[in-house]
Amino acid sequence: MDDASPRTSLPDDIAELQRWLVAREHVIAVHQKTIAAHQTTITQHEATISTLTQQRDAYYLEKLRLEVRLAKALKPAYGPRADRLSDPGQLLLDFGGLLDALPMDADDRPIEPDEGTPRERTASRRLRTRGRRDIGQLDHLPLIEQIYELTDELCKCPTCQAAREKIGTAISYTIEYLPGSFVRVRHVQHKYACRQCEQNGHNPNIELATKTNGSPIDKGLPGPGLLAYVVTAKFADYLPLHRLQHIFARQGFELDRSTMCLWMADIARLVRPLYDRMVQRVKQSDVLATDDTEMPLLQPGKAQKARMWIYRGDDAHPYNVFAFTESRQRDGPAAFLKDFRGTLPADAYGGYDGIVLSQELPRAGCWAHARRKFVDNEKAAPEVARAILRRINRLFELEKRLPPLEPEGDAALEGASADAASRAAERRRRADERLRRRQAVPLLESLHALLVEQKAKLLPKHPLAEAIGYTLNQWRELTLFTRDPAVPIHNNLAEQQMKRIALLRKNALFAGSPRGGETAAILSSLTSTCRRHGIDPQRYLTQLLANLPDTPISRLDDWLPDQWQRTQRTPSVDRSLAES
Repeated sequence: MDDASPRTSLPDDIAELQRWLVAREHVIAVHQKTIAAHQTTITQHEATISTLTQQRDAYYLEKLRLEVRLAKALKPAYGPRADRLSDPGQLLLDFGGLLDALPMDADDRPIEPDEGTPRERTASRRLRTRGRRDIGQLDHLPLIEQIYELTDELCKCPTCQAAREKIGTAISYTIEYLPGSFVRVRHVQHKYACRQCEQNGHNPNIELATKTNGSPIDKGLPGPGLLAYVVTAKFADYLPLHRLQHIFARQGFELDRSTMCLWMADIARLVRPLYDRMVQRVKQSDVLATDDTEMPLLQPGKAQKARMWIYRGDDAHPYNVFAFTESRQRDGPAAFLKDFRGTLPADAYGGYDGIVLSQELPRAGCWAHARRKFVDNEKAAPEVARAILRRINRLFELEKRLPPLEPEGDAALEGASADAASRAAERRRRADERLRRRQAVPLLESLHALLVEQKAKLLPKHPLAEAIGYTLNQWRELTLFTRDPAVPIHNNLAEQQMKRIALLRKNALFAGSPRGGETAAILSSLTSTCRRHGIDPQRYLTQLLANLPDTPISRLDDWLPDQWQRTQRTPSVDRSLAES
């Protein structure tokens, strides 16, 4: 019945049925217009929602970028220097209140003016020694002995007035500093002639006694020690020349800094053959690490952004060579690396791409660069960043267990032939390669899967997505260390040398001319290589400048820092401080 009711409700009259159908069509048309209007409204709302979603994502990304910038700005003041995640709760600790709450040590309590005898008050003001160093470790320092004896009056016994006898001694040590001083060295060269030949009308054969320890600069005033001190002060201790000028003036030696600039240029010209020899040997390295930093070049109006490059040779060619260029264009490293055929650890600077492709060089990435990007952007997605950093840190922990590929110094090779040492080094390389393939490769595969998964979940312009994209784009370079045991996992040893240029730039501000930049590169190469081998640059440069003018080109290699160190008997600087 229900199925038949709609049909029976239709009118039987044909005209009435037609009017009913027209009315129904009108209602249907009205509903269709309403549906179309609603559909237009829905489309407009969807467009509005899409716009608002884009604005929300943009505001969210801007918020993340601001948080990352704020974290980077606060890190130098409050965060750790190393590339590790910091606990934000540390910034909320009241260190001042904690120090005030600590109990005061009675020995640290200040003594009032009227407390104790004058002798006790004087003794209380003496500096207390904390962590006294064993005096036996300072036997290499010159010793000045001072003997203290009682006067005749104090030798009398206060009881019986008899003279007291010496029964022993009490020995103690203090370390004193004697400031440097300038001395005048008068060189008197006697002339010799044959009187008999002169009387006979022949050539008297006049000869002048040879002068030693004169100035390396032709007809110059400074001796080797003074020149070595100026070079060491500026390029090893980063002391600008205008400060040296005031220091010298306090010691009674008036010297203009422009004169010292000329001295530096003359020294660089003198040691240039040695620098060129270091460049030749560095290019023979199997692994040559490189990096660069800005070195402003003085120009009219505004300083030019010139660059200083570092090329750090491997352990078989242990030299740190700097090169100065007036720009960061590819021409500079391309000219230096023209004859290089080894592996090039470097950052992701695009200028290396053409060099690597044209010379078919394998290029190694730097995991320290990749890790730093995740540390800097950790605030954007803490959980994801920490999961990635845990895997990267495990790679660094694995590298710490690897022994050095090359023996340190001659002591490791003592009693062993060169072939035996080469075979031992090769065995170590194979062992390191097996360890990396067994442990590092599975860890890298897990890390790669995590990076791909998280990149798909993040917005394209998300700060952490950019860090993930950098790592994935450099994945072939970053994993080269698993295929070549001689390649380090990071490029930190080369990057550390950029701190030397940064300190020089901070104090000296700029290079005065392209020639001044080349001078800085040559002298920084010598002082940096000395630091690498734990050599006192003052002592090395003094001997170098005193002997290099008379050294034949065939003996030039004897004055390379590592070769010179082997001939010295005195202990060098602690190697633990080298390249720190």
